[in-house]
Amino acid sequence: MLLHVIARGKIARSPEAELVARYQKRITWQVKFTELPETGGRAPEPQSPYKTVLLDERGKDLSSEEFAAILGRWRDDGMRECRFVLGAADGHSEDERREADLLLAFGSATWPHLLARAMLAEQLYRATTILAGHPYHRSG
Repeated sequence: MLLHVIARGKIARSPEAELVARYQKRITWQVKFTELPETGGRAPEPQSPYKTVLLDERGKDLSSEEFAAILGRWRDDGMRECRFVLGAADGHSEDERREADLLLAFGSATWPHLLARAMLAEQLYRATTILAGHPYHRSG
């Protein structure tokens, strides 16, 4: 299953970009990062069937194990792509929230966009290691 992170804004050269790149290299599943401008632009058409996860402050605060279990279930159900969408500064529209398969939050705090992207990359790596039975997830 392709893990496709779609984010508004450019990460450029930054400590967060280094973290994202580090985890991207370590993820054994197929992974892709797409950057869109702050406004406009369109993500590539998804591979079907697919699921959409919006990173959203009103989303569920899942444990790493719960997150991994959801990804594993979707993979086992034959999903070809799972899209993780990080919106612009104003977040997601009500329509986007309604259409998403999962709203995901990293706790109740508000996180800077670039840091949230790095945190997502780490959680994707952690989830795939949990599903593979690798000990990484216990070391965090």
